Amino acid sequence: MLQPRAELSGSKQAELGARAEKLDGADELAHKRAEFVLDDVVYLDGNSLGALPAAVPGRVEDVVRRQWGELRIRSWTESGWWTAPERIGDRIAPLVGAAAGQIVVGDSTSVNVFKALVGAQRRAELADPDRTEILVDATTFPTDGYIAHSAARMTECTLRAVTPAEVPEAVGERTAAVLLNHVDYRTGRLHDLPGLTAAVHEAGAYAVWDLCHSAGALPVGLDEHGVDYAVGCTYKYLNGGPGSPAFLYVRRELQDSFDSPLPGWNSHAEPFGMRTQYEPAAGALRGRVGTPDILSMLALEAALEVWDGVPIEAVRAKSLALTDFFLECVTEYVPEGRVECVTPREHSERGSQIALRCDDAAEVMPRLIERGVVGDFRHPDVLRFGFTPLYVGFADVERAARVLAEVLAGE
Repeated sequence: MLQPRAELSGSKQAELGARAEKLDGADELAHKRAEFVLDDVVYLDGNSLGALPAAVPGRVEDVVRRQWGELRIRSWTESGWWTAPERIGDRIAPLVGAAAGQIVVGDSTSVNVFKALVGAQRRAELADPDRTEILVDATTFPTDGYIAHSAARMTECTLRAVTPAEVPEAVGERTAAVLLNHVDYRTGRLHDLPGLTAAVHEAGAYAVWDLCHSAGALPVGLDEHGVDYAVGCTYKYLNGGPGSPAFLYVRRELQDSFDSPLPGWNSHAEPFGMRTQYEPAAGALRGRVGTPDILSMLALEAALEVWDGVPIEAVRAKSLALTDFFLECVTEYVPEGRVECVTPREHSERGSQIALRCDDAAEVMPRLIERGVVGDFRHPDVLRFGFTPLYVGFADVERAARVLAEVLAGE
């Protein structure tokens, strides 16, 4: 439980304000803020929808007016439309610790979870027919659970829901695949990807990771930690826009045997051969299905330019500093007993968001938004604040905590 002071002196508020200004002055990522379309609102909901990168509108206009309007079908080759899924995948790869040629962009997160999970199960069962169990994160985002349930029914597997902490004991000789979330979407808890992946491998199973709340917020290390399959969205910390296409990672060593449950003409070895028999393409292209959503895809490609010259380690360092400072300001500003932090304080267990339990959270969040602090509400009682280091500053953090305190005090 946060233990705020009963009263806040003007000197303490001035001290925190001065510290925020000093921290912003020393911030090596501060210049990135100018590359986004922002106003005077404190936007702490980038973990749901990232802000608009300034380069996107002009790029989309060019795609629509010139590439589509003038070149028309020629743009599949002349404008690089056909190769966009793997080209943009290679642009995302360094942000999640993957070498080129292992990520393809397209479809939604849900569709890619289905592809990865069934592909992992098929590979495991091919090697050992007795591997007929799938484990799923019991705390997962609902759609992952729905997909896991459907995949288990389709493959005639048993589905067991376990918490990430239970995985090392739960995974066994019957387990084919384990679907886990890197960061819990409600609490912001960061799970132990290296340790859990190792535990899954020790049991002979395959690890499938959902990176929706970690891609673009912190180092993931897919190659380094031997992750088998991973999926993630691009409209949160990667700022790709509403409904922007997701991505699918298949470890290089597994690509030639990746048996996608959704074979489409775009993943065929000869997509224009119009063969009646399916023959999968080599490499990451096996993750493609149908015709790519070019408008959203190329908007995402433009959005990813804000990452030029930005090491993900610097993003992580600022994220932790922002969330630390926010918790400090909340402790100082918020009336005692009004909120409880449910996000771990340990850096090794924290993503890039802070979740505060508040009895009247459903009423508090709209009042915060009215006063220019945008976060979101998660049922039944969680105020959730996401910190996107590319455009959120320390003065934003101090202001958000101060407004939260005023709203909770009824001011």
